[in-house]
Amino acid sequence: MIKPDATSKGYTGAILDQMIKAGFTVKAMKWTKLTTEQAGLFYDIHRERPFFGELVEFMSSGPIVAAILEKDNAVEDFRKLIGATNPAQAEEGTIRKNFAASIGENAVHGSDSNENAVIEGDFFFSKLERF
Repeated sequence: MIKPDATSKGYTGAILDQMIKAGFTVKAMKWTKLTTEQAGLFYDIHRERPFFGELVEFMSSGPIVAAILEKDNAVEDFRKLIGATNPAQAEEGTIRKNFAASIGENAVHGSDSNENAVIEGDFFFSKLERF
């Protein structure tokens, strides 16, 4: 997912280009805006954490680009491509190093497991929206 901070700064195309150049194929994609309720459901795993309210507010503050990407070893390779959550600690050339402003506004979200990738893909896309 490309988050509201990156879409508002016009980074969407550059981020997608970096993903495609890294060998990912887009299987589904949409430009949308989460309601606070939807953002809360998506990040429900963090509900008990102190940053949950800020996260929900941020994620519902503007449009996002949700996508399902495909590649062998996709989750691990995508996690490497996006870099550390804190862009100051992210490796050079990663998406977060290139486009993120802070830990909170870190440009992109990537699934942390194959199981969560399925759950998160199902959150945004019907079977008819996948190619």
